[in-house]
Amino acid sequence: MTALSRRSFLRGIGLAGAAVRVGLPALEAMFNSSGTAYAAGRLAGQAIEPRFVFWFNGNGIPEKYWIPQETGPDFAFTPCLQPLAAFRRDIHIITGLDSPAARLPGPGNSHYPSMSALLSGRVFTGRGAGGPSIDQAIAQRIGNETRFRSLQIGVSQESFGESIQRNMSWADRDRPLPPEMIPHRLFDRVFGSKEEHWIQRQKSILDAVREDARSLHDRLGSGDKSRLDEYLTSIRDLERSIASLPPEYQRVVERPAEGGDLRDWPRIAKLQSDLLVHALASGQTRVASYMLTKCQGLSRFPWLGYTAQRHHEYTHGQVETPRGMRILRDICRWHVEEFAYLVARLKATPEGDGNLLDNTLLLFVHEHAEANAHKNNGLAMIVAGHAGGVKTGLHTRTTGTNGDLYLTIAGEALRAPVKEFPTASQKLSWLV
Repeated sequence: MTALSRRSFLRGIGLAGAAVRVGLPALEAMFNSSGTAYAAGRLAGQAIEPRFVFWFNGNGIPEKYWIPQETGPDFAFTPCLQPLAAFRRDIHIITGLDSPAARLPGPGNSHYPSMSALLSGRVFTGRGAGGPSIDQAIAQRIGNETRFRSLQIGVSQESFGESIQRNMSWADRDRPLPPEMIPHRLFDRVFGSKEEHWIQRQKSILDAVREDARSLHDRLGSGDKSRLDEYLTSIRDLERSIASLPPEYQRVVERPAEGGDLRDWPRIAKLQSDLLVHALASGQTRVASYMLTKCQGLSRFPWLGYTAQRHHEYTHGQVETPRGMRILRDICRWHVEEFAYLVARLKATPEGDGNLLDNTLLLFVHEHAEANAHKNNGLAMIVAGHAGGVKTGLHTRTTGTNGDLYLTIAGEALRAPVKEFPTASQKLSWLV
């Protein structure tokens, strides 16, 4: 078996001169005997690098169905968090954080400043965030050696209003990085396909790399051969799934006609998560943002049986009635189901002596806490993964700000120290 360098991992396999790249998964041949560090090339002896995923859902939560009553390791999973029950040891529920910049004077309704404060710690400018979002601050420090400094991924297209509602990644003041919401386009970006017969799904992207893959396969040990075969098969399965989507799913409809857009967002979300896992596993990026729904989003939920109103309307209206609260409970439970799907896919992806989740940190956020009240204090967040040795298996009710959490994650868990964040004043030492 030939030792493979980190450069091989990043470069992947592809036709010389063709705009196609199929990144390699983390094979045993890339690591030392203990699977804890790279074995060959310039980075020999260096530990596996951490990844970061910034995950967002809009419109806040129903706190009574979302936040556990108990703190510490023996917390009970609430109805909204139940999809994560199988991952108790992989998550840390954090509640009580404040987002003080959301209460500073500024234009727009309360969603606008809340979203800007959540992402950048700055006041909404009237056009967008007042500075770089935390994922981009981290990407500037750990994203420069990968093919993509960061990836921006979206699912639901339904929103309205300002750019601050439709974007969660900001390169700087008023400079959004829009999420890619179409699986066809995200696939083509990740795998670099440009020729028409690949874009139209008339051929497989694997046709372009078949010879290179066969040559590499002959150099690998039995375990890595199986790993490579499984990886290439999963890419083909993704192609087939995307090709099976209805033709109208290839275009963006930001605000559908009254009566509702009945797109199958759960199907799209899982495809987008699968593509993200491929990009992280093959080293094409170390930082990603994932916008499942929009700030003040207008999605309907036919797969849950809720189409009479849109998401934002459900957070107000009859929300104080038992039925209204149950509707919000079910919507937020679906959000967590999609997050749990991504966590499961990362955990099922081998890397070194463990799996991809061991080397990834995910942060699940909303622009508000309690949805109806538009609360900006007592925010509820989820940390998932084990990058940097973060403590998991806990619910912690704390004080401090979202900025405090961001600086702690960046510096202590991701080895990407961000010098400052506008609303940060302390490290949350209990997290790591």
